Amino acid sequence: MLLQRVKPLERILAEGSDDSQPHKLKKTLGAGSLMAMGIGAIIGTGIFVLTGVAAATRSGPSLTISFIVAGIVSAFAALCYSEVASRIPISGSAYTFAYASLGEFVAWIIGWDLVLEYALGAATVSIGWSGYFTTFIKNVFNWPIPQALQHNYWDSGPTGQPIHGIMNLPAFCIILLIGALLYRGTRESAVVNNVIVILKVSVVLFFIVLGYGHVNTGNWVPYFPFGITGMLGGAAFIFFAYIGFDAVSTAAEETKNPKRDLPIGILGSLAVCTVLYIIVVAILTGMVPYTQLNVPSPVAFAMDHVGMGWASAIISLGALAGLTTVLLVMMFGQTRVFFAMSRDGLLPPIFSKIHPKFRTPGVSTILFTIFIALIAAFTPIGVVGSLTNMGTLAAFILVSISLPILRKRYPGTDGFTVPFGPYLIPILSAVTAFGLIISLAFGSPKILGIPLPWVGFVIWLLIGMVIYFTYSRSHSTVGVDEAAAGALGS
Repeated sequence: MLLQRVKPLERILAEGSDDSQPHKLKKTLGAGSLMAMGIGAIIGTGIFVLTGVAAATRSGPSLTISFIVAGIVSAFAALCYSEVASRIPISGSAYTFAYASLGEFVAWIIGWDLVLEYALGAATVSIGWSGYFTTFIKNVFNWPIPQALQHNYWDSGPTGQPIHGIMNLPAFCIILLIGALLYRGTRESAVVNNVIVILKVSVVLFFIVLGYGHVNTGNWVPYFPFGITGMLGGAAFIFFAYIGFDAVSTAAEETKNPKRDLPIGILGSLAVCTVLYIIVVAILTGMVPYTQLNVPSPVAFAMDHVGMGWASAIISLGALAGLTTVLLVMMFGQTRVFFAMSRDGLLPPIFSKIHPKFRTPGVSTILFTIFIALIAAFTPIGVVGSLTNMGTLAAFILVSISLPILRKRYPGTDGFTVPFGPYLIPILSAVTAFGLIISLAFGSPKILGIPLPWVGFVIWLLIGMVIYFTYSRSHSTVGVDEAAAGALGS
């Protein structure tokens, strides 16, 4: 049976603790670096790009409530992630957790979901980064990039007219640069990330301080222009803003003290970002009528709206820093999930090949850097962005289900413990995440009457099923060991 092929926890922990293993990663990260990594992943596209569209088309001023709702859903999931990550401090995130509790088949589905989240999420962010970059260098240095090198063939202009560009060159290049940094090593990547996170948070605080004096409370009326349904639709849409805290768990194997540092990194980064989000959105919708916020750079636009162009330039610089760190963490998580799946035989061994000097999954990093860069260069942002939330929410549901099973199966493991027993928080996490999946239908394009995110997610799962049953199941190290044990027994 598919669900009976469970990878023993003792084996998982042994693989991560044995320094003689050829696939061993270096332990270089502490609680501070993990929290910075989480903040670096969370603050980015959601606050700098998607807030304007969400306010204008879904939530209006009630977007502040949308962020609270999405934050609560994320908090439930973060508690579950904190427990399973601290009890199983091995590279691979939710995929590894499910392998020890729900079995190989469900673990494969989660790993495949995470590929959807990190790969397409990174491509989406890089396209947003490209927009801020081209605007910044044009306004500050007067170096306009030709339209044909800012857009791919299928992109459309502000009024819907086709652009017929060649490729999104800035998006392509930033992916290559981030990939090169990750290839060099985790320690170096974490140092760069910490510096940029400080800059990014400073710019967010800069907006709060300046924007507070320009708030017009009349812009908050009506507060629910699209009703409660619109507010929930906004929560599902801007859930992209919270994607990233789960990437902290992918660094479990490279964490010095995972039982203490992982919960601090996951929950701490989520708490800081939620407070900042709520304040920024309240000020943003107070500065500009929500009907005027359907722009790709709403925070900078708000400063221009009140006649502070110089501040808009600073905000743009902060947005570039913010999106850069999101790319850093998403691509980090991508390579680590594939590393774990390859180490288990579910993907070809090339994805778990470690660089002899840098001790990073070098081949995997190179291959997926090129893959993501090509998607970013030649695919419209609407296509690559629409599936990211679906993959993440589905993974959250499966992780929540796995927690009580994991605790029952391995009662002797030590680590952070979710409060209120093994069932309440996981159930709330799964139910609320499913509720946001349903809410994704609000404002999404339809295919034969079915929301595009749902259709695309089903297609992605079917592709994953084909790979699993044609390659992964027959090459799984757990399956091979079971077959060998069965042959000996007979």
